[in-house]
Amino acid sequence: MKKMLQCAAVLGILVSSHGAASARDIFVDNVAGNDLYRGLRQQSADDGSGPVKTIARALQIAIPSDRIVLAKTRQPYRESFTLFGSRHSGTLNRPFTIQGNGAILEGADDIHIDRWQHVQGDVFRFRPYHLAYQQLFIDNRPITRILCSHPCTAPPELQPLEWCLYRGHIYFRAESLRRPEDYALSVASRQVGITLFHVDHVAIADLTIQGFQLDAVNAHNSARDVVLKQVTCRGNGRAGVAVGGASLVSIESSLLGNNGEAQLLTNPYSETFVSQSNLLSNPAPAWLDRGGAVILDGDEIEGGMSEQPAAQRETPAET
Repeated sequence: MKKMLQCAAVLGILVSSHGAASARDIFVDNVAGNDLYRGLRQQSADDGSGPVKTIARALQIAIPSDRIVLAKTRQPYRESFTLFGSRHSGTLNRPFTIQGNGAILEGADDIHIDRWQHVQGDVFRFRPYHLAYQQLFIDNRPITRILCSHPCTAPPELQPLEWCLYRGHIYFRAESLRRPEDYALSVASRQVGITLFHVDHVAIADLTIQGFQLDAVNAHNSARDVVLKQVTCRGNGRAGVAVGGASLVSIESSLLGNNGEAQLLTNPYSETFVSQSNLLSNPAPAWLDRGGAVILDGDEIEGGMSEQPAAQRETPAET
């Protein structure tokens, strides 16, 4: 029996070593890539080994402990994706990695001119496809939202470049003598940037995730040993990072700000470690506590944070 256990242990080590040894870099380029390629080289090649075009395709061909390497191009990656199960997991020494290289994962889309209706004066409106946790952007930056006060029988008064959500429409006030088409307006159209579900040993690095209807990153359930490093999560409708369901996430040298309900949102049975990161309390709290444990720069804290203490703020590395 002892000999059988020893053989099983050796076999497990060999299988693990083989998985790590066979792990690859898969290159993605949303300008020069092609989803018919194999993603094994950064540059296009006649043998079809060049970069794929989408992250979705890279994840289809990925195996455990692979590294998805994004090219930083002039275009954001307008995608959302899920890492799920052993295929998108790694090991302690070789985590499954999304290496952003400063690229942007974008959740918002431009608003077609035909969708706008004139209301009165400088005020216009359109009906978004999704209502909850919305965001409106100019030049990819969130603009000021005015909330309706109850009872709300009419849209609130808006100043130029402000917006509100009223009875299923987004109302926007332009500057004098200008119209919506005079601005680079966009609206959140994808729900979550990156969803993590039943994965182990995952790293996401050097990536900006913005403009999603709900969260930039959602460690939904049993996402264990996930590291977010040099990640910027901004302008998302609900949270920069949401952690729950027995997940364990580390946020390192990162920036979370301009998210609608919270920069960090935690749910029961989760553990979140935050180090050398900025959680900017604009316009929402730095941390909204709905359960779980949060360790900030080595100290466990409770009850959420309306604002991150100045002494615990660090300047994250540039992304």
